[in-house]
Amino acid sequence: MKKIAIAADHAGFEYKEFVKKHLEATYEVKDFGTYSPDSVDYPDFVHPAAKAVENGECELGILFCGSGQGVQLTANKHQGIRCALAWMPEIAELSRQHNNCNMVAIPARFIAKEFAIQIIEKFLTTDFEGGRHQNRVNKITCI
Repeated sequence: MKKIAIAADHAGFEYKEFVKKHLEATYEVKDFGTYSPDSVDYPDFVHPAAKAVENGECELGILFCGSGQGVQLTANKHQGIRCALAWMPEIAELSRQHNNCNMVAIPARFIAKEFAIQIIEKFLTTDFEGGRHQNRVNKITCI
């Protein structure tokens, strides 16, 4: 069973809870917070979730905030993370197929919860194609 990291700020809290309930039937979900709709700083929750994906504790990660941008930018500060901002299932699919993204950021203020499920399902069930894409992914990390 895949272990999935999930985290959100206050704007994404309701989405995180909704998605978590949906995923728990199929995946092991590790919730990194936030645990209420009270205002918080998203890096406090994103960094631990990204570390769990980076170190292999979790296979993939899902992040929520209002626009998706803040959580995506924070996650991508980690060397081993490739986090895509996805607002459509096709974006999530391509992020896995071509970029081997291991985290996805969802803009909670701009899409319906049910549509978020479609995006996340596509992200979680799509494999990296490798091949010509592997060379490109290898060039992403700066040293």
